Amino acid sequence: MSSKMNATSTHDGERVIKKYPNRRLYDTATSSYVALADIKQLVMAGEPLMVRDAKTGEDLTRSILLQIILEQEAEGAPILTERMLANVIRFYGNAMQGFMGPYLEKNVQAFMDIQTQLADRSKDLTALPLMPSVMGNYAEQSKNVLMDLQEQMQKHMQKQTEQMLEVMGVKRR
Repeated sequence: MSSKMNATSTHDGERVIKKYPNRRLYDTATSSYVALADIKQLVMAGEPLMVRDAKTGEDLTRSILLQIILEQEAEGAPILTERMLANVIRFYGNAMQGFMGPYLEKNVQAFMDIQTQLADRSKDLTALPLMPSVMGNYAEQSKNVLMDLQEQMQKHMQKQTEQMLEVMGVKRR
């Protein structure tokens, strides 16, 4: 799908927010202007949304979500430490850049799944002894994500090596 899609159309039932040149955000579902705090509330509620430039139709969702994160980080106890941010920056331009996003996404999702399990189990006070098993499950999921990433990296590197050898005219046995 083109990144210059019509600014009012939806994609897979996502709520469309238009961003105007004057920096105002317009929610097409409610026909009203909204603030970043309103978009944050939609995200917190699990509402699928897409932010589009009102003039060009360009997808601005990532930049708006990053703005919300920046505001949240400035407000209180940050989630993203300076060390973590520096490490993420180091992945840009690195051969591993393409693997980092999916790795982080899967780990955050696994953490959210564990949080949901803990919330469900905390309704019953007898669930407290189960916390070590829940955290063990998270550790296992995290290990599996890392192993999948490592396997993908090996396949990617093998493919690149084969392509390089082919370009150099070296034949494999």
